[in-house]
Amino acid sequence: MTRGALWDPEGPNSVLHGDNLPILRSLPDASFQLIYLDPPFNTGRQQRRESMKTSRSASGTRVGFQGKTYETVRGLVTSYNDAFDDYWAFLEPRLEEAWRLLAPTGTLYLHLDYREVHYAKVLLDALFGRECFLNEIIWAYDYGARTKKRWPSKHDTILVYVKDPNKYHFDSEEVDREPYMAPGLVTPEKVARGKLPTDVWWHTIVSPNGREKTGYATQKPLGILRRIIAASSRRGDWVLDFFGGSGTTGAAALQLERRFLLIDENPEAITTMQRRFADADVAFVAAA
Repeated sequence: MTRGALWDPEGPNSVLHGDNLPILRSLPDASFQLIYLDPPFNTGRQQRRESMKTSRSASGTRVGFQGKTYETVRGLVTSYNDAFDDYWAFLEPRLEEAWRLLAPTGTLYLHLDYREVHYAKVLLDALFGRECFLNEIIWAYDYGARTKKRWPSKHDTILVYVKDPNKYHFDSEEVDREPYMAPGLVTPEKVARGKLPTDVWWHTIVSPNGREKTGYATQKPLGILRRIIAASSRRGDWVLDFFGGSGTTGAAALQLERRFLLIDENPEAITTMQRRFADADVAFVAAA
């Protein structure tokens, strides 16, 4: 692992080991066409609380992204929920950096579950503007235990926001196709090609015994990241994932001829990615 310049946009694919917030603040504006985030729910340390939360308001006194004004809105919510307050004090400044780092045609994909996604939607509406909301993708799967006390939870949510709703990049022709559920109702040509996925994606988890498995606890399927990267970036574009984890974003980017920057503070994640990219031209850099 080397030390020195953290990231060179003219350099190789890279993995940075360190706290992602100071690293993000060191990166130049508008550097990434695509940002995918699968943040942890437990950061493993006590986060500093911040009482100020923002919402778009015509009468707000704080001037923020794109010259829009904001006001404080979340005091009543966070006053009785310390865990919520700690988590969003951690994630909000990182999402602000994500907005800054997106290229003008860029897209953010934020991957969460039912416990936090509704808070994230309010926050991202404030940071990006409601007009920049593109999709709420439901990733549905079927595995694990099933409770009999409520409907079993078997999906994640991926919120999709664009930097500019008038010029974002989305290429449906590059996306993998799905089989028709009623192939007899369409032409043979359509059956052979398959249909364009909707905002509900049925995709299995990473098999515990499959070749894709790295052993990293929160690993996401390669097929999910391939679909995201194919749709919202072009060959040669830079893709950023600052909760790098097992490196699936980088693996998908390599397959699709995109360039990537991954960041993670967890030594286990770095070790996993070093194994995963052992045969690829990937620079590993210690950020501290």
